Amino acid sequence: MSKNFKKIFEPIKIGRVEIKNRIAMAPMGILGLINPDGSPGPRAIDYYLERARGGVGLIITSVFKVENEIDSMLPVFPLLSFGALSPLTELAEAVHALGTKVFVQLTAGVGRVGTPRVLRGQPVSASAIPNYWQPDVSCRELRTEEVEKFVASFGLAAQILAFAGIDGIELHGHEGYLLDQFTASIWNKRTDQYGGSLAGRLKFPVEVLREIKKRVGDDFPVTYRFGLKHYIKGLNTAALPAEKYTEAGRDIEEGLQMARMLEEAGFDGLHVDAGCYDSWYWAHPPTYQEHGCMVEMAARVKKVVKVPVIAVGRLEIPELAEKVLEEGKADIVALGRGLLTDPFWVRKVAEGRPEKIRPCLGCHDGCLGRIFSGKPLSCTVNPAAGREKTYASQRAEEPKKVIVAGGGVAGLEAARTASLRGHRVILYEKAQVLGGCLVPGSVPPFKRDLQDLLRWYESELRDCRVGIKLGNAATSDIIENEKADVVIIATGGKAIIPSVPGIAQENVATASEVLLGKKPAGEKVAVVGGGLVGCETAIWLAQQGKRITLVEMLPELMIRNPVPHANRMMVLDMLRFNRVEIMTGARLAEVTADGLLIETRSEKKDVKGDTIVLAIGLEPDEELYRALLGKIPNLYLIGDAREARNIMGAIWDAYEVARAI
Repeated sequence: MSKNFKKIFEPIKIGRVEIKNRIAMAPMGILGLINPDGSPGPRAIDYYLERARGGVGLIITSVFKVENEIDSMLPVFPLLSFGALSPLTELAEAVHALGTKVFVQLTAGVGRVGTPRVLRGQPVSASAIPNYWQPDVSCRELRTEEVEKFVASFGLAAQILAFAGIDGIELHGHEGYLLDQFTASIWNKRTDQYGGSLAGRLKFPVEVLREIKKRVGDDFPVTYRFGLKHYIKGLNTAALPAEKYTEAGRDIEEGLQMARMLEEAGFDGLHVDAGCYDSWYWAHPPTYQEHGCMVEMAARVKKVVKVPVIAVGRLEIPELAEKVLEEGKADIVALGRGLLTDPFWVRKVAEGRPEKIRPCLGCHDGCLGRIFSGKPLSCTVNPAAGREKTYASQRAEEPKKVIVAGGGVAGLEAARTASLRGHRVILYEKAQVLGGCLVPGSVPPFKRDLQDLLRWYESELRDCRVGIKLGNAATSDIIENEKADVVIIATGGKAIIPSVPGIAQENVATASEVLLGKKPAGEKVAVVGGGLVGCETAIWLAQQGKRITLVEMLPELMIRNPVPHANRMMVLDMLRFNRVEIMTGARLAEVTADGLLIETRSEKKDVKGDTIVLAIGLEPDEELYRALLGKIPNLYLIGDAREARNIMGAIWDAYEVARAI
């Protein structure tokens, strides 16, 4: 066991259930991995088993609804019914053999945050308040007898779980879902026993706790997850970490009072975070949030209760997790996306190999973004997440010589996976460094996670003994002379340069050139292109004190290549906070001596700027591929060279090709 991480590997009890270490798998939705009746499917079981094999002490499963009649949805959400008994029994038996405990997270429902397109009828809530996604749609206030029916449903769910051998339950009281709507005064305007004072608003979850304990016994542990603070200025309006504002939701003082009352009611542990749908970048912190962004929430609760406290929030850096535990800020550290990227996180820490942990980017593209677009849960940097059995990389039957042209993220993943499968790989990269778009992309401090990914790839390629030829552009002659069995073209993309008057002026630069310092930016900058790269570049420049105007041809920012909701919400708030002037529906017509000429539907307008930064996107660089087409039998085109997308597209292309050769 690693001497540097002693606290992580100390056992701990929640109630009478002993957990072998202090690392929990945080609950993440398994949408896309469920059976038609809402029970966990085979892929969900494989997904949890992989994390148990990786050494995690406690698995807290995806959230499951306890009924689907009152808060009725289409069959897309996990549902705890008798159909879940068999798969959960098999899960419990298997993870117990591996020394892991499992709690199932339960919810009353989604309430006001339910997307109308998946709801069967009018949304419901604690009170008649606006739906989050469609504020013009009002929620129906739940009747008292319906709340009582919910309570009974939790009791039945607990009996099913106890019979299946599940070790405990976590109540989903956070993120602005239905229980949270009852406990927060901004949403709960009721005048019956379930409203009014904090005690009245907590009556629903407290009755649920009592019903569970009555059905399955006091020894069956029940924890409660809640946000100590909501970070909202009002409905659908979030607050950034550094922002001064008046809290409209739950503030810390009420959150601490709530923690004391939950402990007094008999909850066996508290899982503490922050935020809600209206401030989703707290409940689901993206790359722009600091690692450990919600640790102090748990630390505050730890000071006022005696039951175990679980911390969460970008804690996948082992040294940080150990420090949180060592300083007594929490009793358990919950990792979510860090266990998507690397299910063997715990084992690698135990073996003293923390540098081998595959890093999370906080991008949400493979996890939350896929779930909310109706696709199965997975991971940007780990394409096998959520399909562990069918997408596992196997050793090749016949080793081959593989040439990879391009050392960007697609080329790195192709080289890594092909080498792990036993192939002899040579990678050509025209630059003197590996990384491609990762290099400029990691320059802003809020994108430093990309540096961690690049370092990880460099380490992996060294261990795999991939032949790397830096400063060597792969040409068709070089590749033909290599006489390789397989050639993978990962030459990336080229910045799109619009054909408009004045575009060749010295004060025009691409986003990459500015980020890398190849062309300095003046004090007044016009950024053309409101996709994610343009927005992030604008924020980075604004944080340096420069005056920024962001110009986008489409009516909204970041809609051509959709950005996951939490990330997009935080980027928009960061643009506002950093006083970036935004002009949408505006087309670049000309670069002038002192800025830009743009065209809208109604007018032409001058935009002043010392520097013009182009962030319009990339076009595939297919030149080498076209030159080799018809000459090389096993030729593949991947990443931005095939289609300009994001990091997930590049890695998934590369993994798919490399595991097939």
